[in-house]
Amino acid sequence: MLTSISNNLKVKLNSRQLVFGSWVSFSHPSITEIFAAQKFDFHAIDMEHTTISLEQAQRIIAASQFYSVPCLPRPVSHSNDYVKPLLDSGANGIIAPLIHNEQDSQGIIDLIKFPPLGKRSFGVNRAHGYGSTFNSYLSDWNSSSIYIAQIESLSGLKNIDSIIKNPDLDGVMIGPYDMSGSLGVPGQISHPKMIDAEKEIIDACKSSNKSCGTQIAEFSPENIEIALEKGYTFIIASSDLFVLNSWAERAGQLMNSYRS
Repeated sequence: MLTSISNNLKVKLNSRQLVFGSWVSFSHPSITEIFAAQKFDFHAIDMEHTTISLEQAQRIIAASQFYSVPCLPRPVSHSNDYVKPLLDSGANGIIAPLIHNEQDSQGIIDLIKFPPLGKRSFGVNRAHGYGSTFNSYLSDWNSSSIYIAQIESLSGLKNIDSIIKNPDLDGVMIGPYDMSGSLGVPGQISHPKMIDAEKEIIDACKSSNKSCGTQIAEFSPENIEIALEKGYTFIIASSDLFVLNSWAERAGQLMNSYRS
């Protein structure tokens, strides 16, 4: 079941169909259930910039998959100490941060895929039905598992063509804030340098028939149209953190209007 729910997402990514993802930065699985019930194409877990643990991630993965929504964690590093337990917990793949070159990308593929495509070790856990679906999981995993690389540095930009040529890469996601820092304009995601870098990556993905994605903090029809016009093919709809903070700011302004 874990591999079968990946297939529809993988087909969409590999044919550059429009894909929408949800994203969580907080650990309680109830938040995931709220998002997954809306049938996003996938659900992402930010473990790079949060305190979500491996144990908490397993619960998030299970909550997402209960609604047949594939779950893609973003680990804090490229270490197998994080990637292996996430996969064994049943993740449908990985969003890998800070891919700078072809070697970084192949390193992630080695961690995700079983031999002969990669070097993932064999074990038994939730992903394998605790043993009951071990054989079917192994036979389907390499073809169904999903790998998305985040390009968010000047070196990643310079090496984009060699990174995206790998057939085991399903998509690219641009990290605008880290990219802006690498380009010397930290936080200025609308700077001309950023616009040029963004276009270069989007165009490279289009030429190589790779899906290219971004995250929209304010998920609105206007911002979706802007992203689509730029050439993005998958969009992450804000995050629990952005949604809650935006509501809290509006609530604060409303309260202040009554207090004055």
